[in-house]
Amino acid sequence: MFHMGWFLGTGFGVYNWNGQWSGNAGSDVGRPGLFVDMAVSLERAGFDYMMLEDSSVLPNIYKGTFESSVHDGGTIRFDPVPLVPLLAAATRHIGIIATVATTFYPPFLAARLFSTLDNITEGRVGLNLVTASPHQAAQNYGLDQHVEHDERYLMADEWVRCVKSLWDSWEPDAVVLDEHKGLFADHTKIHTADFEGRWFRSRGPLNTVPGPQRHPVICQAGGSPAGRDFGAAHADTIIAAVRGAAEMKAYRDDISARMIAAGRDPSEAKVLFLIAPVLADTKEEALAKQARQQRAKEENIEAILAGMSYFTSTDFSRYDLDEPFPDLSGNNGHRSTMNDYQRSGTTLREAIMNHTVQESVELVGTPDEVAGRMDEYMVEAGGDGYLVAMPVTRKNITEIADGLAPELRKRGLIRSEYEHPTFRQNLLAY
Repeated sequence: MFHMGWFLGTGFGVYNWNGQWSGNAGSDVGRPGLFVDMAVSLERAGFDYMMLEDSSVLPNIYKGTFESSVHDGGTIRFDPVPLVPLLAAATRHIGIIATVATTFYPPFLAARLFSTLDNITEGRVGLNLVTASPHQAAQNYGLDQHVEHDERYLMADEWVRCVKSLWDSWEPDAVVLDEHKGLFADHTKIHTADFEGRWFRSRGPLNTVPGPQRHPVICQAGGSPAGRDFGAAHADTIIAAVRGAAEMKAYRDDISARMIAAGRDPSEAKVLFLIAPVLADTKEEALAKQARQQRAKEENIEAILAGMSYFTSTDFSRYDLDEPFPDLSGNNGHRSTMNDYQRSGTTLREAIMNHTVQESVELVGTPDEVAGRMDEYMVEAGGDGYLVAMPVTRKNITEIADGLAPELRKRGLIRSEYEHPTFRQNLLAY
């Protein structure tokens, strides 16, 4: 069996605005209904979690204007954290992960907030930890420019240790709730954290009681060596963007080795590989659908260039599409993403057209055919599962939850029921 999740690529944002299958495009913006429907559907499908990406910058790097950021709404982001309790209230089992930038979030604020959410959701919340990349994001928080790439991960490591020290400031049996003695908690089992680091310090303790998980689930998606070390040291689930079964296996083996070096059992972190299945009633229809998606990509190159500008804080409008891919080895942004683009083609145009960041493996066909291929790839790669990375539309949700998931379940590849009450327990159940 393997685990399933959904990566919401623009978080609590705008998806396929005004598109053919975008639904109630206007009324859905900034409202929870679409995402509540999604959570209910994915729980019915047996998914482990949905992960809400986030960003706190409206970029104007590409051509020096905000046009590319707001033209189709693709970079609009609402804070995902307030959405978490609403999704939890509509469901009983599925895990809900919200993104937090360790560079900008004070550890005490994060520890207290997610301890609160762990109680509200009855143990079903998680944090996706990012270090952020654009200089413009850093400027929103008072910095002149962003911290250097590898140093951000050193900061993130210290940040996690600080947050965990605050979560541990209450011992497991500190809450007594003895009505006969009138005693809520044993004060001798509550301690200051007194964390002192290079970048972060916090006295503690928290003034919240521990949630059912004590430590909410930690998710991470770094692809660089520094990012992999960080994930291996702290993550409970890791998002992998690689290509092909051989790279999937190499990634899982690499993370396992890094976890052992960090003193952890590799089974303690579940590696999920990004996929974007193309589903239809027949293989021929699926191939035609894939061809339409590729043509749409060709027509949308400018939006892709704008996204690459955001990732690197570099204006890609100044480069010729048919010249060699520019040297961005020194960029301070998403290095693994840019390296993956660069190996996708000699020219910038080729790199864009050949790049498939959301497809670790190509999955095109009927739900039955795709389910079979997912089984084969996972056996070969030895990973822990898949993370769907498709636009959040009701059509896409239905295709996955009511088309693909039942075929996976027929093969015994995904759960038929949730055996445990908390997100962490279900994630580590197999």
